Amino acid sequence: MTQTEPARTGPAPGVCPVHNFNYTENKPVGTWLDTYDKLREDSPLYWNEFGPGFWTVVNYEGILEVLQKADVFSNSVVTALDPDPQYKWIPEMLDGNEHLQWRQQLGPLFSPKAMEKLEGKVRQRASDLIDEILANDSGSCDFMLDFAQRYPTSIFLELMGLPVEELDQFMEWEHTILHSSSDDQAAMQQEKLGAMQAVMGRFASVIAERRIEPRDDIVSKSLEFQIDGKPVTDADLLSFCLLMFMAGLDTVSVTLGWSFYHLATHPEDLASIIEQPEAIPTAIEEFLRAYAIVIPARKVMKDIEIQGCPMKAGDMVNIPLNAATRDEAAFEDAKTVDIERSPNNHIAFGAGPHRCLGSHLARRELRIALEEWHKRIPNYRLVPGSELIETGGQMGLTSLPLEWDLA
Repeated sequence: MTQTEPARTGPAPGVCPVHNFNYTENKPVGTWLDTYDKLREDSPLYWNEFGPGFWTVVNYEGILEVLQKADVFSNSVVTALDPDPQYKWIPEMLDGNEHLQWRQQLGPLFSPKAMEKLEGKVRQRASDLIDEILANDSGSCDFMLDFAQRYPTSIFLELMGLPVEELDQFMEWEHTILHSSSDDQAAMQQEKLGAMQAVMGRFASVIAERRIEPRDDIVSKSLEFQIDGKPVTDADLLSFCLLMFMAGLDTVSVTLGWSFYHLATHPEDLASIIEQPEAIPTAIEEFLRAYAIVIPARKVMKDIEIQGCPMKAGDMVNIPLNAATRDEAAFEDAKTVDIERSPNNHIAFGAGPHRCLGSHLARRELRIALEEWHKRIPNYRLVPGSELIETGGQMGLTSLPLEWDLA
């Protein structure tokens, strides 16, 4: 008989602040950044009574400690709203030696040298999408729909060996998994689980095909992986493909949205990028820092005290990375976007053993997108009167209407 963990009712009275709000809700642009900034000013962490209840750490010191103490804070969960997930994203939701073995085998596939070989394909994809946007002669587009969501997604499909023609279906699944928002948590989790199962169903057929006829793609290479000296099971391969799908389809898209939102609303920074394209890599690091999008979760494995708050085994913890990267204790004038900021040792890609494996690809995709776009469409702006909405659980814009003067 397994012993169930006692239900958590929150911290002892007076230990730390208590709030109750749905952090996955869609809000007017800037709301969530402002929310976490204000929460950090009051306390380094708090208890959120929403859903099952969970801690949220909102300062750099605390978030870094959680990320680096992998023996205490397990990565076996994805969201604080689901303490016992029915799915497993590999290697993200693995801990210890099993996680390390996966990372060691995946590392060469995402190394700087491997990503350098993709330069031409990535640049061509960006250029082709910009051609399509310019071909409509309207002098406007929804940047999120027409470029940001399509650009990295198609690159991911090619890396995994999937036809680009299936882009729209994959984007629909991705939106359900990452951007669903509802006060009915049980229904929302079921919708997400259904989309995950659909993704894995598609990859099951790809794995079967690659076993017969391997190609030069990540799925084919993963068939050769071994854990503890044994071949990886099909179940674990499907879980790995699910993670690749989640990581490849959303993070760069969302960061592109924030980057172009900032440039479209800060003409002085846009002019600087146009005049000095060599400054783009430094600007990208600042966009990653100021608009860090990911809100990872962890599960406490043994009792610990963080910044004066006692956490118990079984507790869930949210760690919005923007709360760390916008902390004045770690970055001077942290709420100001300074595209020349240097040094800029942010943790937008995380820290510790689970730091983002795809950071080299992400930086390359971001750099090329900014380079190619500003060669062709340099002087753009936000469409006047636009009411922009941002998502909560993974902080990104739902749309970004841009316009420019036709030549």
